[in-house]
Amino acid sequence: MSNYPHIFQEFRPIVDQSNEERLYFLEEDRWIGYPAANDLLDQLKGMLTLPKRSRMPNLLVLSKPNNGKTSIINQFFKLYGEGYTNEFNNAVKPVIVVQAPVSPDEKALYMAILDRFWEPFRERDPVAKLRYQVVHCLKLYEVKLLIIDEMNSLLCGTPIKQRTVMNAIKYLCNETQIPIVGFGTEEAVRVLYTDPQHVSRFRVVNLPLWQLDKDFQVIVNKFEKVLPLKQPSRLAEPATVKYLHDITEGNLGNLRSLLREAAKKAIITGQEYIDHQLLESLK
Repeated sequence: MSNYPHIFQEFRPIVDQSNEERLYFLEEDRWIGYPAANDLLDQLKGMLTLPKRSRMPNLLVLSKPNNGKTSIINQFFKLYGEGYTNEFNNAVKPVIVVQAPVSPDEKALYMAILDRFWEPFRERDPVAKLRYQVVHCLKLYEVKLLIIDEMNSLLCGTPIKQRTVMNAIKYLCNETQIPIVGFGTEEAVRVLYTDPQHVSRFRVVNLPLWQLDKDFQVIVNKFEKVLPLKQPSRLAEPATVKYLHDITEGNLGNLRSLLREAAKKAIITGQEYIDHQLLESLK
């Protein structure tokens, strides 16, 4: 294992496995932390312990598509969201993560939440009944935080439908006194302006594209340290970092995908490292 100092120590044993096993390893989701993501995780963690009050703080996280927001959601749920049984033998679900309906629809939102509880319902049930079930489950399972991903989907309907769904979200927050966090693309901020009250209830946080700076160099170096290649690629050298930034335009998901494909090719061809020529072949 000491032969691979360019790899994080915990992943060095992977390098000596078969090509098939290493290729499988590359396909797995793997968390790589960075300052903006870690800061957001800390903010979300803090929201779990907020005392209940009449006006709970909410958050809207905005990001370019494929720039890491889903990875943050998954990592937060892994750390703090897994269900458990409390001392009274009752099931507890501290965090519920749902995807916003593909278009603004109050009933679809409630059904998405109920799915997370494995709660039976009928699609033809009236909205009021589904709303009651959702509130009941959020309280029964002691939910501390509700996360709604793809909030930008709510922009696909009429202004009236947008207001209806946003009012439903406001109602859930008021009735359960649970903070709500929305994630979406930058356009999602427009859903807040369906009602001035929503603007005041949601604090907005942006996850911008990466600049060509020291932080980007650091994250590139971290990515190399989880690629199970037998030879160092030295991706953090300034010229390579600039090239990677130019190709990916500072988009974290694009960087992850590019380096995954490059590592796969390096394994399959037996090259065992990533260089400029290999990256060029993937364009």
